[in-house]
Amino acid sequence: MNPDSNHPSTPLLQIAEGVATVTLNRPAQRNRLENSDLSVLLQHFDQINQDQSVRVAVLTANTQGQPKPVFCAGYDIGGFQEDAQGSTAFEKVPEALAHMRPITLCALNGSVYGGATDLVLACDLRLALEGIEWRMPATALGLHFYPSGLQRYVSHFGIAAAKRAFLTARVFSSTDLQALGLFESVSTATDFSSQLEAFVNDVLALAPLAAQATKRSLNDIAAGHYDEAVLRSREVQSSRSQDFAEGLKAFAEKRKPRFQGR
Repeated sequence: MNPDSNHPSTPLLQIAEGVATVTLNRPAQRNRLENSDLSVLLQHFDQINQDQSVRVAVLTANTQGQPKPVFCAGYDIGGFQEDAQGSTAFEKVPEALAHMRPITLCALNGSVYGGATDLVLACDLRLALEGIEWRMPATALGLHFYPSGLQRYVSHFGIAAAKRAFLTARVFSSTDLQALGLFESVSTATDFSSQLEAFVNDVLALAPLAAQATKRSLNDIAAGHYDEAVLRSREVQSSRSQDFAEGLKAFAEKRKPRFQGR
């Protein structure tokens, strides 16, 4: 399923060899999100969660034909008039993304604005294209951002940078964001695909049960929901798994493990 700039559509989903790729596909509109896109994204996330073969989910965008690449221009503000729930409807998407079963990776191959910045933050890992910009204009439009999005901003940016983002509406450069530790790497257009492939392969090499359980535990801790009994149970479950036995055997035999997710 190849993105086609001549045929814009709701987000596309491709699943192959343990990797699910969700691609925003309205390049002529700078991949602005409409209400129909929100419902399709939720459907894609659910399908990915149900497919146990998927270990990595990549969120990216079709930027073909754009003068300057834009990953997403944000939520179409006209949607507030179409949907009485307003930002509540949008909030469901990054929340669903943040709670997905597989490890999620945002391939930020263009600039990002507004609510779409929260989609980036909702992913577990992030790679960025050099030279992009990031802007959160909510208060410049007269809007108080929704609670879970504010929480993600403070968690990832820290309170000082989060205040700068919301209380000045100024642009952050890729250099600014890298200084905050937001990205695993910032790459040129030439190197972006190879960097993405390398990070995907790193995640695919992990034991899926252990990686996914550890993701849940880290998210619990970050949200202030530390429960030692729950975390301990996940530790015990992984230590009794076939994957751990395979990991030990592979280490002793000096070979790559062949994890089955059991």
